[in-house]
Amino acid sequence: MVQRIQEQNIRQWLGKGKAIIVTGPRQVGKTTLVRKITQSLDRKTLWLTGDDPEARSLLDNVSLARLQTLIGQNEVVVVDEAQRFTNAGLMLKLITDHLPHVQLFVTGSSSLDLAAQTKESLTGRKFEFSLYPLSFGEMCGQHGYLAERSLLEHRMLYGYYPEVAQNEPPQALKTLNDLSDGLMYKDLLTLDQIKKPTLLVKLLQALALQLGSEVIYNEVAQLIGADPVTVEKYVDLLEQSFVLFRLPSLSRNARNEIKKGRKIYFFDNGIRNAILKNFSPLALRNDTGALWENFLLAERMKRNAYTGHDCNTYFWRTTTQQEIDYVEDAGGRLHAFEFKWQAKKSARFPKSFLEAYPDSETTLIDQENFDAFVGIQ
Repeated sequence: MVQRIQEQNIRQWLGKGKAIIVTGPRQVGKTTLVRKITQSLDRKTLWLTGDDPEARSLLDNVSLARLQTLIGQNEVVVVDEAQRFTNAGLMLKLITDHLPHVQLFVTGSSSLDLAAQTKESLTGRKFEFSLYPLSFGEMCGQHGYLAERSLLEHRMLYGYYPEVAQNEPPQALKTLNDLSDGLMYKDLLTLDQIKKPTLLVKLLQALALQLGSEVIYNEVAQLIGADPVTVEKYVDLLEQSFVLFRLPSLSRNARNEIKKGRKIYFFDNGIRNAILKNFSPLALRNDTGALWENFLLAERMKRNAYTGHDCNTYFWRTTTQQEIDYVEDAGGRLHAFEFKWQAKKSARFPKSFLEAYPDSETTLIDQENFDAFVGIQ
């Protein structure tokens, strides 16, 4: 079993009288991680899973008396896939408020309802942790830096979902196909948030093809036969379900900076390639630069989440097509990054950016120096 970085982060906050909430995409190991932690506590544990219709029915009209009876002498309660329970927020609030001796764990693969239900009900009563597909750093810890480094091209094609990264190609491909065919946005379909599943598939394919490029909702809408409002709604739902994430444009000083642009990336390269049914070697592809960009941004997101590096993230572009791939704003200081698959000694950063943000730092990231960027020292 791969040692997850978030395990130690979570353990530091046990026994503080607050709920531990672990969110992230489906099948990235949230349940496995929580089970490992709870088993090590050697305390009576009750598991309630939202994927179980009987458990959902039992807690449909939740009350404190019913919870007390159900929990009994258990000292640890795990609510798995909590977003699928009706009134999950109320249930979690009752446990944290009235059963302080219980250590509550909550997992969710969709922030659709979970975030809304827990935002107010668990204010000041929770610690939140994000868990993503396996990271480059975690796999280095599993079998060594050199071995993982030699698999870089493979990871750019197949990604880091646990069942993918730790299995042979036939099983790995089946897992990716299952996920891309609907499993990872199961909650959207179950909750009837998506009225037109076929439109969702077209949207995902269109976004996968535009990886690394600025996404214009009007253009995407015309391409897939939808209206821009529906496209934006579906993108928002897919982001809340941890399928993809948006990177907004930075706009502060320069007159010709684009104001409301966005790029869209996938949480995992393997999912993106599975949507397009394209696992051709990098030498035969024309999207290697986009795959490298997606890989680096996903790994940086994991690194930032796991190390507590709090920052705002952007890309930068002008109306004259000057561009910087990625910009972080941490404590008011900008750090701009350019991504190149082929190693280069230096990169030219636009003069207009350097003049508009004279105190910013600039770094070129390529195959030779990406380690620190993704958290390997």
